[in-house]
Amino acid sequence: MLTQVEWSQFGALVTSESSRAALALSLKTSLASTVLCIVFGVPMAVVLARSRFPGQSVARSLVLLPLVLPPVVGGIALLYTFGRRGLLGHELDVLGLQVAFSTAAVVMAQTFVALPFLVVSLEGALRTGGQRFEEVAATLGARPTTVFLRVTLPLVLPGLASGAVLAFARALGEFGATITFAGSLQGVTRTLPLEIYLQRETDPQAAVALSLVLVAVATIVITLTRRSRTAL
Repeated sequence: MLTQVEWSQFGALVTSESSRAALALSLKTSLASTVLCIVFGVPMAVVLARSRFPGQSVARSLVLLPLVLPPVVGGIALLYTFGRRGLLGHELDVLGLQVAFSTAAVVMAQTFVALPFLVVSLEGALRTGGQRFEEVAATLGARPTTVFLRVTLPLVLPGLASGAVLAFARALGEFGATITFAGSLQGVTRTLPLEIYLQRETDPQAAVALSLVLVAVATIVITLTRRSRTAL
């Protein structure tokens, strides 16, 4: 890949208006989807790791389903659920809310494919850490919320950080579900992977240059996370 780039033109290739818009949108939506993964994924991981209930294996399979589904299939599922004629999309459209082919759709598609990465990482950390300290805190009179915030979360913080970074990296590279559910509108839904795909047909040099940018951003994120995890 490095030999395919005209380095004298690299700056111009990656700083065009469409490239900058795609990179900014990717970073913004990936950050938003990571926040959503934390909001929804932490309770899921805690329930799967700490609870026993009928149908738990089915629930875990549904949570992990995006790991094995082709992203395009996930995009179709989101489209037929939240599209204008979808299961919920029609009611939302009546209320004046259009989800499909919007920036919100990009975030939803990225969250759909990235959520299992956080759940798997955090559930593993919860199971490895055990429940000894939580039980001690409970016997001392701490409320469940206090136990969770003051004992459980600090213990599994490295696993949570690792899962959040994996989710961010997966969201940053998401393509199939995004193009199916959100389309490719510059500045609105065209993320960096979509821009690379389009540039591959019209300007291969720009596609390779943007691919290197995507690789560099992902590498920086993972490196910073490993350092922060070591510090923890």
